[in-house]
Amino acid sequence: MSNYRRYKVNGGTYFITQVTYKREPWLCTEIGRRGLREAITTVRSKYPFSLDAFILLPDHFHCLMTLPVQDQDFSLRLRLIKTYVTKYYRQDIGINQPISESREKRRESNIWQRRFWEHFIRDEQDFSAHCDYIHYNPVRHKLCNNPRDWQFSSIHRFIDQEFYPPDW
Repeated sequence: MSNYRRYKVNGGTYFITQVTYKREPWLCTEIGRRGLREAITTVRSKYPFSLDAFILLPDHFHCLMTLPVQDQDFSLRLRLIKTYVTKYYRQDIGINQPISESREKRRESNIWQRRFWEHFIRDEQDFSAHCDYIHYNPVRHKLCNNPRDWQFSSIHRFIDQEFYPPDW
């Protein structure tokens, strides 16, 4: 197995992308949203973090996650979120993708892609650029014409709190 090295900083902010297994489009379903919301809430109660920006698309999500000052383990949080959804919602999500021999051997399901992508946010400009990327993502994927039209996005909070202008 590859030994991936992740850049970890106490109290760091990270841009994270997590994709569903074989890009199955289940995340925006009612059960997918409920499972992910419950998983995030449950994990947050034991391992605090803030979600500074978030976008939920049918087959992946992006977020900006900030950890507490004394903590650097974003991987643990993401693993626990994925495990929670798999354990409590896999049957209800009802993915019909066969599980590969490799996944069976590792006792993995057919809900999530094995790995995730992360980027350490270096400064305010980097943070701002990633917020814009997150909020424009549904337009990029041709799911809507305007970022404000996508309901599963933190753009609405950004506009309400006047971080973005109303016509962003």
